[in-house]
Amino acid sequence: MKIQLALDRMTIPEAVGMAEKVAQSVDWIEVGTSLIKEFGVDSVKEMKRAFPDKVIVADIKTIDNARYEFEMCFEAGADVATVMGVSPLVTIDASMEVAGRYGRMVMIDLLNTSEEQQRELLKYKDAIFCEHVSKDQQEEMGAKNQGRGSSIFSGERMVAVAGGITLSSLVQLQRTLKPEVVIVGSAITKAENPSESAAQFKELILHGEGK
Repeated sequence: MKIQLALDRMTIPEAVGMAEKVAQSVDWIEVGTSLIKEFGVDSVKEMKRAFPDKVIVADIKTIDNARYEFEMCFEAGADVATVMGVSPLVTIDASMEVAGRYGRMVMIDLLNTSEEQQRELLKYKDAIFCEHVSKDQQEEMGAKNQGRGSSIFSGERMVAVAGGITLSSLVQLQRTLKPEVVIVGSAITKAENPSESAAQFKELILHGEGK
């Protein structure tokens, strides 16, 4: 299981600095949506320049204009870019085509997708599928890791999981969704000691609960 560090609501230097603190314990580094919206793809360029050997995820959350936005992210150095699962299928088709041309990957964000939409998305065999509890759900409704059961993608496709993940919730997620990628933000970035917190996540993934 890979740890993807989510970096949001900070400046580019702050994001790079945070990633430097925890780099030994994380595998993928996400340039969050707010970073890209505020500073553009320069945020992706700077992160890839600072961490050329890490997988850099551009969480652009494309819902339209996929060809242009994905080319922009990949030209900036992203290894993975995100598209919303509620997008028209032609948009996701374009995302997959561009990723294939660049030799990169697409992460499909399943936020607010229906069961019918998810079944349609199963055709994208090379995509990563992100089971996501939104920031607004977390902050406005107090819904962090509620209702995360099994997924139609588990065992069928590569699964990532995001949204308010903590050390305690990760144990349950390992049992239910069995994700290949766990996306952690504030549990690391807002911790008193981010390096120690990231190391604890890594330890739990490597050795399991109680070991």
